[in-house]
Amino acid sequence: QGYTQKYIVKNYFYYYLFKFSAALGEEIFYITFLPFTYWNIDHSVSRRMIIVWSIVMYIGQVSKDILKWPRPLSPPVVKLEMRTNAEYGMPSTHAMAATAISFSFFIATMNQYKYPFELGLAAAFVFSTLVCLSRLYTGMHTVLDVIGGALISAVLLVLLYPAWDTIDHLLLTSPFCPLFSIVVPLVLCYNYPKLDYYSPTRGDTTTILGAAAGATVGFWLNHQYSASAYSSKSVQPGFPLLTSPMVFVLARFLVGIWVVLLTRWAMKSVVLGVLRYRYRFPARDLEARRRLEVEVPYKFVTYSSVGFTATVVVPLLHELLGLM
Repeated sequence: QGYTQKYIVKNYFYYYLFKFSAALGEEIFYITFLPFTYWNIDHSVSRRMIIVWSIVMYIGQVSKDILKWPRPLSPPVVKLEMRTNAEYGMPSTHAMAATAISFSFFIATMNQYKYPFELGLAAAFVFSTLVCLSRLYTGMHTVLDVIGGALISAVLLVLLYPAWDTIDHLLLTSPFCPLFSIVVPLVLCYNYPKLDYYSPTRGDTTTILGAAAGATVGFWLNHQYSASAYSSKSVQPGFPLLTSPMVFVLARFLVGIWVVLLTRWAMKSVVLGVLRYRYRFPARDLEARRRLEVEVPYKFVTYSSVGFTATVVVPLLHELLGLM
């Protein structure tokens, strides 16, 4: 698995297009786009996207480790990524996430913003298609993996859509929401399917469920104790590029993402330091970090803090700085 196949790039347009598209299904995209919708577009849109994203990704990650279908062999396939090579292939969680996020965003906004239905549908289709094709280009998935991931995500969207409003209402109003949002994801993470060798799927799943748990607690807290910081009027229909509101959009995003990244860095250092003291392992011991009793609390506490910060601390800071 440590073998790296050499390759020569002959078409840099496709190379950078699909490398960029692949990043749209990874943490760097989630940690920027999902908070951006909460800070600048609409709370209800963001809540629905996060609900769908976390459910879809959990089912996708668990499905991989239950089915245990291998990734494409290299050679003949040239693999342009190595981090996820230890994971199984079916279904493609990149395809699932791209389909879930793009189409849930489209569905949640089509009745709130004035834009052509065809344009929104085309944008969602192009976004998800680019991410799906990137998994073929980078050699990480077969066509069946990608089609399977997109179809599973589409089915889950259809099943979840009728319950969106009910789930959203319960998350905002139920007194049991904070307890439910923390306990259920933790139980799922600690009881994740066991593999014969280490795979990053459990850690990635914990990251996703942790971020969603922190954000959900933040949603509940904001609803209980404060008025909504942003409404659907935060960004006017048409999304003007050179207007005063757009300056505030950019300022809110830059301030927010700086606080979110600072929180992630600080919590990683603190939580890992506590776990090192508790389980007595050196800072550079990668194998110790992969143990269940270390990986799950490390990832969950770190990213639940990130989710909570993005939904509670950052909006308060925006209000303090006059960026509302």
